[in-house]
Amino acid sequence: MNRSNAAAILLLAALLGPARAARSAERVELSGQPGIVLPVLYYAAAKPVASAIFFVGGDGDLSHETDSFLLRVPDRFVAAGVSVAVPDTPSDHPGGFGPFFRTWSAHVEDVAAIVAFLKQKAPVPVWAIGASNGTISAANVAALLGPHAIAGVVLTSSVWLDALAEVPVVKIAVPVLVVHSRDDACPASPFALAEKSLPRFAAAPAKEFIAVAGAGGGGPRCGTGSPHDLYGIEDQVVPPIIAWIKAHG
Repeated sequence: MNRSNAAAILLLAALLGPARAARSAERVELSGQPGIVLPVLYYAAAKPVASAIFFVGGDGDLSHETDSFLLRVPDRFVAAGVSVAVPDTPSDHPGGFGPFFRTWSAHVEDVAAIVAFLKQKAPVPVWAIGASNGTISAANVAALLGPHAIAGVVLTSSVWLDALAEVPVVKIAVPVLVVHSRDDACPASPFALAEKSLPRFAAAPAKEFIAVAGAGGGGPRCGTGSPHDLYGIEDQVVPPIIAWIKAHG
């Protein structure tokens, strides 16, 4: 085998590696609300030190968010010992839901079922991690389910000019990490508001804000490929999140 062929094979392996990890997810069906089926993608770490629930943005439908930030990185968390659960839309909301559904008690019940599932899989802390509209879900369940269920929360590209403003974040009594791109041009998530957000988390025992830059290069302002989506700077974003989880677990 010549060097050029060997290099091509190594490059192909590197490109396929994350895809293989993503395809290794187990699809499970949980029941939070009576009579409602909640599909969840579960990525199991071999020796988990923590678990995380990934709340994607948009309308919550995974088929609409196929390459968004949180769906690009589960393998990185699993490799670091963090199991991941990614909820899809429940059976009573086929095709997605609006941002305010993320604040409803029905959504909280669904997430409580995911927490119970993860605790059954491994007795480790469960974190809520949200991106864009997913920050509404992550913050709301941290506030309403409390520290016995949610050990900490990570908010990336927080949508303070959307339903996140309706979440009682003052009740969040677990560590909070906020990550935001200086280049975020999504109207619902201006950098200035995210930067000033930490005082809102008055009950959090630890909180930190991380500013990043250089993300994106295309795509809609609030969608995949944009700075709002943290596109292309996963290496800047994921390691600090994992380190925060392990430091505050």
